[in-house]
Amino acid sequence: MAKKNEEVTRRSGWKVLLRLVLVLLLLIIALVGGMIVGYTVFGKQDMSDALQWSTWRHVFDLVFAP
Repeated sequence: MAKKNEEVTRRSGWKVLLRLVLVLLLLIIALVGGMIVGYTVFGKQDMSDALQWSTWRHVFDLVFAP
């Protein structure tokens, strides 16, 4: 009986980890998608500019400038 409980615990741990990774992945996809839509639709800029690191570094500097 004790082995059966250990197996259930081990399986549920993998399920929790899989769900956590899936949620984090979906959040990152939503963040990137939102940044691209905001930059291209609301900012009326090219989508190719939205994918450049220098663009987002500039936005970060504007938001967190002292």
